[in-house]
Amino acid sequence: MSVVRTDQAPQPVGAYPHARRVGQFLFLSGVGPRVPGSNEVPGNRTDALGNLLSYDIEAQCRQVFANVRSVLEASGARWEDLVDVTVYLTDMAADFPMYNRLYAEYFAGVDACRTTVGITALPTPIAIELKCMAVLPEG
Repeated sequence: MSVVRTDQAPQPVGAYPHARRVGQFLFLSGVGPRVPGSNEVPGNRTDALGNLLSYDIEAQCRQVFANVRSVLEASGARWEDLVDVTVYLTDMAADFPMYNRLYAEYFAGVDACRTTVGITALPTPIAIELKCMAVLPEG
């Protein structure tokens, strides 16, 4: 077993690694759309007190996919190694169409299983988070 931590993805918001490899299986912790190094959330607009006013689901989707790719690469895996993806959306009705279109773009040719869940909130002001599993080639 090995633990993966990388500066190429946003730092976890809790006491957990980016990923953990067990044999050929790679389990990614929940990955959000924060920008590595700054914790900025692309497309978020806040008021003077820091309260979220609006967000851009397209910008967040693109960043979360980039962050997943960074964790995979830091783990010695490829995008094509993904076998299972669970997606959490805080506004299923408003955000699913755009997310689904972008998912199809990013996952073209990758036959990962997928579950999309509507939830009320995430620990930081983000609208999407991915939980992924990959299987690495032997050797």
